[in-house]
Amino acid sequence: MVEDLLDRAYAALADPTRRRLLETLRTGDARITDLAAPLPMSFAGVSRHVAVLEAAGLVRREIRGREHWLSLNPGGLSPAQQWIDEQTEFWSDRADALARRLRSKTR
Repeated sequence: MVEDLLDRAYAALADPTRRRLLETLRTGDARITDLAAPLPMSFAGVSRHVAVLEAAGLVRREIRGREHWLSLNPGGLSPAQQWIDEQTEFWSDRADALARRLRSKTR
């Protein structure tokens, strides 16, 4: 389950258009039409990108009347951040052990 979330999150973040959509949503909720306006692609293309972000749990959609509003999901990157933190800790521990060993060899 967590690996599936990681795969979807990293796949979503791999595309520059989707990163741009996320950056735009940092300023607040937006309609899909507002997100699509400045982009050099069709509304349908932007909708497909939004669907990928939703599947990855990075954005939420709320339907207000006939309009679809998107917002960032604050916890959407938590699994990815946790994985990165675990990897960072592992490699930091390895680097520290190597540094200790090298210091002991030079004495």
